[in-house]
Amino acid sequence: MPMQPLLVLGPLMPYLLEELEKRYAVEKLYEEKDALGFLEKNASRFRAAVTSTFTGLKADMIDLLTAVEIVSSFGVGTDSLDVAYAEKKGIKVANTPDVLNEDTANMAIVLLLAATRDLVANDRFVRSGRWARGENAPLALGIEGKKVGLVGLGRIGSVIARKLEAFGCDVVYHTRNRKPDAPYTHYDDLVAMARDCAALIAILPGGAATQGIISREVLQALGPEGTFVNIARGTVVDEAALVELLQSGELGRAGIDVFVDEPNVPEVLFKLDNVVLQPHMGSATVETRKAMADRVVSNLEKYFAAN
Repeated sequence: MPMQPLLVLGPLMPYLLEELEKRYAVEKLYEEKDALGFLEKNASRFRAAVTSTFTGLKADMIDLLTAVEIVSSFGVGTDSLDVAYAEKKGIKVANTPDVLNEDTANMAIVLLLAATRDLVANDRFVRSGRWARGENAPLALGIEGKKVGLVGLGRIGSVIARKLEAFGCDVVYHTRNRKPDAPYTHYDDLVAMARDCAALIAILPGGAATQGIISREVLQALGPEGTFVNIARGTVVDEAALVELLQSGELGRAGIDVFVDEPNVPEVLFKLDNVVLQPHMGSATVETRKAMADRVVSNLEKYFAAN
């Protein structure tokens, strides 16, 4: 019996591609020299497609997937996926929630600790020989007993909150609507929360609704002793203001995993000792990426078993 055709829209990790090829007749749209011409001739053969949050799924592509019934996406974010338009066209969109919660939360904690304890700057301090020459590194900041504000309290945010409690932090949060079951203090006013906190961690969806929610005013309220951590999306923060305030010292420290124009990072950040930078690595462990890949596959299998 011939395998079900499957269209892969963009590059995937080798393990996931191998698992898909065991089960489906995989064709890679991203390797076609004339992708539009390929779809005009072949779109009717594909009931399913696979994408990722990096490749995305925009309305113009959805219009070309004339026979697709389900798109399984590698990643939890949906800001690069036009889910509403897909649903309007009768296409189900599946993603990979939950399996990445712990490691993404761990990255938030790592960035908070690395930034407050000057981990990267002190690594450079030792490597440059300054310690051996008798110099002393400046004292860093602790987080125990400090108030840490979460901007967002969804699946991942709730895990971050639990982990912060283990470090003795006082967790508070800002969301559009109060979470009735959350045991933490809710702030309606994000600026007020920033003013009261030693650190802010952004962990909320990207997209138009959250663009620039971490504004210049919020960052200034956090202040010269404050630390900002972003593992959400680059678009949730006013990146130009973030860079400027880190340069001037009006914002104390930052740990940043996501940027507006990835993989392009404002080069001025490379020279700053009060910033820890990561190349969008929130869920990037062997274990979690495998679990995400398995979820992509199981989403397809469950759909076809029921349809």
